Amino acid sequence: MISRRTLLKTTAAATLLPIVARAQQNWRQAADQSPLIYLTPLKSDDAESSCQAEVWFASVESSFYVVSDADAWRSQAIGKGLTKARIWVGDVGTWKDSDGAYRTLPMVEASAGAETDAAVQNRVLEAMGSKYVDEWDSWGPRFRDGLADGSRVMLRYTPA
Repeated sequence: MISRRTLLKTTAAATLLPIVARAQQNWRQAADQSPLIYLTPLKSDDAESSCQAEVWFASVESSFYVVSDADAWRSQAIGKGLTKARIWVGDVGTWKDSDGAYRTLPMVEASAGAETDAAVQNRVLEAMGSKYVDEWDSWGPRFRDGLADGSRVMLRYTPA
């Protein structure tokens, strides 16, 4: 016999599945179209860091990849064990000037890590070069040189 509590939990979960599926589809679709993601590391209590930024990204093999200055907080956060992040997908301009509009974009939480595999880095940089054609002559060498000399790091965000 199924208890009333079990029935209510099951019904509630079944009701939420289409909403969750739609939300995942929305950020996946947005990732295919958007030049930017907005991200913030999450603190150990799951609160958002004050370090928030709009960044270029490439979506490769179900993860988001960004190239960041090695001394940026999002890079340092991973080294300090803060490996969760919140990501909004879309483009509403700079986050500081958006008056919080980026928060209306499709959102996903992700686990973060440094990507050090040279083959993966090359695939990601190729994807970025295809995505940011107009700017890549300037930024591509900066990203490659920075990864080589350690002044930049590649970060991988894998949606939960």
